[in-house]
This record gives sequence, structure tokens and C-alpha cells, in this order.
Amino acid sequence: MRIFYSIIGFLIFLLTACRKEDQAPVIPPETDEYVLRVPAGFPMPDIPADNTLTKSRIALGKRLFYDPALSADSTRSCGSCHAPHLAFSDSTAVSLGIEHRLGTRNAPSLANVAYQNKLLREGGVPTLEMQILVPIQEHNEFDFNILLVAERLQKMPKYVEMAEKAYERVPDAFVITRSIAAFERTLLSGDAPYDQYAFQGKSNALSASEKRGLELFQSERLNCSKCHEGFLFTNQGFTNNGLSEVYPDSGRIRLTGLESDRAVFKVPSLRNIALTAPYMHDGSLPTIEAVIVHYQTGGKPHPNKSPLLKPFNLTVQERKDLLAFLHSLTDQKFITNPEFRN
Repeated sequence: MRIFYSIIGFLIFLLTACRKEDQAPVIPPETDEYVLRVPAGFPMPDIPADNTLTKSRIALGKRLFYDPALSADSTRSCGSCHAPHLAFSDSTAVSLGIEHRLGTRNAPSLANVAYQNKLLREGGVPTLEMQILVPIQEHNEFDFNILLVAERLQKMPKYVEMAEKAYERVPDAFVITRSIAAFERTLLSGDAPYDQYAFQGKSNALSASEKRGLELFQSERLNCSKCHEGFLFTNQGFTNNGLSEVYPDSGRIRLTGLESDRAVFKVPSLRNIALTAPYMHDGSLPTIEAVIVHYQTGGKPHPNKSPLLKPFNLTVQERKDLLAFLHSLTDQKFITNPEFRN
């Protein structure tokens, strides 16, 4: 009898094993979780509780970022003025909007915009979600209305499907602004040769000339790093840099009404600076060399000009070194990342 029960048990084991092998393998459902890859030396950016990052939200935001449907005549998109190969900036002094209307200011880079706490040149917009509304309603940009954009997108089945997946609602104003902001928060740039040298322990990442340029940049003689400081290469403050004596663009005074803010603009980041010409809020300086010459003069007189601006001289070699360092802030992986491209 013992042998009989042993044989029965063995047969049951075989049958059970066969049934398990016949079953289709269990594939875990794909997660929508997105893990933001923060560069070495960078803190984790603040992410709003109502707009945590997920793959579906970022995918929707990316699609909208490059879709001209956000403009009144469906000819311009966010990507029209913020090109990946230019570190998400533009190559013109001021960008073109619909019907070839000229904008009023130079398009800034969107690299590391997740860390920016005051957006636009006068710093009047506190969040990325709110900033999305600006180009949509601006007459010289998209000249549209967010409610009309939503109405247009709700007639597109693909957008309805993606919005339901990302936010469990139709593509309304909430979805449009949140998803584009979610995509823009992934645009982190922190793998330039400078980063490899400063944050990744690669002592040979910078050449001797670039290292000398870094010393110049940080010196009290030039004072560059007083405004362009930290991992962002900007203190996110506001200043007048003596670009002109008279400014057609009144700057931050439009926001605050304070005379001390006349012709005062936000300090831009210098990351990927070699790619973002022309320079200044109005795109009036065509090259980095022209910017250096401007600062060497100490700038033009203006009541609100920063006291940090003082004339200085550079030898031919020092100028080469400073330029070499500024070029070392170019992040090739960032501008070629296929996750960011259309």
C-alpha cells in the first residue's frame, strides 16, 4: 500500500507540474511610475503634490509641447521657440509667433527650468503650470485662449485617451498646463565637462585652459560668479547689467511698479551658453565674445546698474581661457537625448 500511495503522489505531482507549465507566464502590469534622474551635485527639484511625475503625464506633455494645435492658427508650438539642439532656446533675437509676429524678448533656455522659482524675465510667474498660459494668450505668440485649446483637443480622440490615462479627466486647462509642466521638469542638464570635473570626480574632464577660465570666472576681478552662481549658474536674482542707457523694455518695473526695478531683468543661467546665442533679454549681443567685451567696459551708465559691474582687462590668453570654460558648460547628452525630442 505504501508503494501504491507513493505512485499516486508522484502522478499528482506530474499532473500539477504539467498544468503549471501549460499556463501563460504572468507578466506584471507596466508601471506608470517615473523616476527623475537628477544629475550629480543637483538637489531634487520641488514637484507639486497635484502634479507628481508619471510616464503618461510626461508623454502627454511632450506631445503637447511640440503640437502647434496650441496656437490660434495651428502654426506654432512651444518647440518652435525652444529647440532641443539649442538647449531648448532659439537662435533669433526674438522669436516669431503666429502670422510672423515678432516677439518682444529673447527666448530663454528651458534647461533645468524645474528649479526656477520666478519665471519670465521680470519673474512674475511662480510656477511652470502658470507659465504655460503666457505664450498661449500672448498676442505675438500663440494668440489663443486655454479654454479654446481645450475645446480643440477634446475633439481629438488620442488626446482624450492620453488625458484620461494621465489625469483621469478630459484634456482641459488643468491637464494641458500640468502635463506640459511635467514634461519640462524632466529637462535636466548636468553632464557637461564642467559637471564631470566638479561633481563626478573626473579631474581630467577640463583642459588646463578651461580650468584657468574657471578660476577667472570665480575671481573677484571679474565678479561673474556673484550673479551666475551655484549648480544653476544663476542666483535667480534681478539686476541691470548696463546694457543700455535707455531701455525700450522697462523690465521688472512692469511687475512691481518700483522705479528701482526699471530696466532690471532676471539673471539667466549660463548652462549651455555656447548654444543659446544671441544674448541678453533682447538678443542684442550676437556672440559670447561680444558679451565679454560688454562686461569688460563695465557697462553703460544707468541709475539701476549693478555695483558689481566694473571695467576689467583680459589678456589674449585669458580671454581664450574664459571662453574655453564657458564652452565647457555645454551638455552634449542633454541636447541629443531622444527622450526630449519630438
